[in-house]
Amino acid sequence: MSSESTSPEMPTQSSKRDGKVLPFKSSNRDLAWHIAPSVFGSLRYAWMGISYAFQTQRNFRIHTIVGSIAIGLGIWLQLPAVELTVIGITIGLVLAMELLNTAIEAVVDLTVKQNYHELAKIAKDCAAAAVLISAFAALGVAGCLILPKLAIVVLSVLG
Repeated sequence: MSSESTSPEMPTQSSKRDGKVLPFKSSNRDLAWHIAPSVFGSLRYAWMGISYAFQTQRNFRIHTIVGSIAIGLGIWLQLPAVELTVIGITIGLVLAMELLNTAIEAVVDLTVKQNYHELAKIAKDCAAAAVLISAFAALGVAGCLILPKLAIVVLSVLG
């Protein structure tokens, strides 16, 4: 076999990054292999991922809404900046887990197509479980930081 073969095992194109030549395979998704030309290009791709998740993933929208409510309550209750930061970081982690779950599901679906495979089920179930655990942790954090102050406000209004 010659070195100019276009078999899937052989790189057919290359790209330069940090002075190194990186081989990669050519396919009908040539642009998927391109490195973003600038930081703004990278941010654009990241925003496209967030936008995709928000438009297509019901749970991402739910987590975004619940997180916004938690931050809004924290501001309204005048929580200290450190507590708001902890809530914000926790919300960010849940949203990041949801994005990773979406990415894992997409890769698994791409790999197995319409076929059932037990390992695909395990990958998807574990990714979903990671989101669930992070969401429960976020509820615990928000509950510990928001509920006591909210209870005081509610009791003062009622009593």
